[in-house]
Amino acid sequence: MNKKIALITGGYSGESVISYKSAATIQQNIDTNKWDCYLIDIHPSGWFHMTNNGEKILVDKNDFSLTINGSKITFDAVLVGLHGTPGEDGKLQGYFDCLKIPYTSCDAATSALTFNKRYTVAVAAFAGVHVAKSVHLFKNDGMDAAAILQQLQLPVFVKPNNGGSSIGMSKVNHADDLAPALAKAFNEDEQVLVEEFIAGREFTIGVYQTKGTIVTLPMTEIISKNDFFDFEAKYEGASEEVTPAQASDKIVAQIQAAAQKIYKVFHCKGIVRIDFIYNEALQEPYMLEINTVPGQSAASIVPQQVAAMGSTLKEFYSALLEECFM
Repeated sequence: MNKKIALITGGYSGESVISYKSAATIQQNIDTNKWDCYLIDIHPSGWFHMTNNGEKILVDKNDFSLTINGSKITFDAVLVGLHGTPGEDGKLQGYFDCLKIPYTSCDAATSALTFNKRYTVAVAAFAGVHVAKSVHLFKNDGMDAAAILQQLQLPVFVKPNNGGSSIGMSKVNHADDLAPALAKAFNEDEQVLVEEFIAGREFTIGVYQTKGTIVTLPMTEIISKNDFFDFEAKYEGASEEVTPAQASDKIVAQIQAAAQKIYKVFHCKGIVRIDFIYNEALQEPYMLEINTVPGQSAASIVPQQVAAMGSTLKEFYSALLEECFM
């Protein structure tokens, strides 16, 4: 008998639009010979499953179940396709832990930690991973642009400390542009990270665990047509993504080793995508951030990397689900 899987999508943030695209890709590539998949929309107005005939079935949050045509359906596992809160910051993971339902993403502690960009780079630096110099700001803490520039050199990146998809992010080349960039980022989050620019090539690499082995996917080089890899570059075609990246064996080996180390240090589970800048002057990779629920849409990077590995998404999603039962 097939195991019943809840594919969660939606969410409570601006990243929900990406979640729906990811869920569409996942749904199209689930091996229906192994899994019975039910799409669950985690929406501010409620949690529900839409049946094939258009009926909206509310989820019973007491045990994360559905009742369809008088029959109660409980789930053997959850396939996490929800970006942003509450699917990427540990909130839902804690809920599923309480219900003893396995899931395909990092656990609650790792998800919460890595959702906070500042805490992520602090832990990585403590473990000996190269990271950019940065300043962590809280809303209304009184630190102005001049004080920040006493600690960091331009150019800098300004980004919401929690969240992803490059929403609210800016690259600042001139001092006069820092204050507006801070306002833009604080519009998205109560905390902001200001990070020194590192010159170099940008790479991103998917990492997952299967049968107890940490596997790195073929990495991608990001060549943005914009000044940096912003929302437009990431999702609207304003970038070139080269998969597998055309890089020397040394660079590939360094980034693979760093990615595997980071996966272990943060006790990651499921598929994560780790972003790096390779500083060619110092010949070292610098970690930018960890994405614990990387995008799976047609425009996303992980599906490109799975194809470059010579695998199919059907095989890949089955491997993620099978691992969460280990």
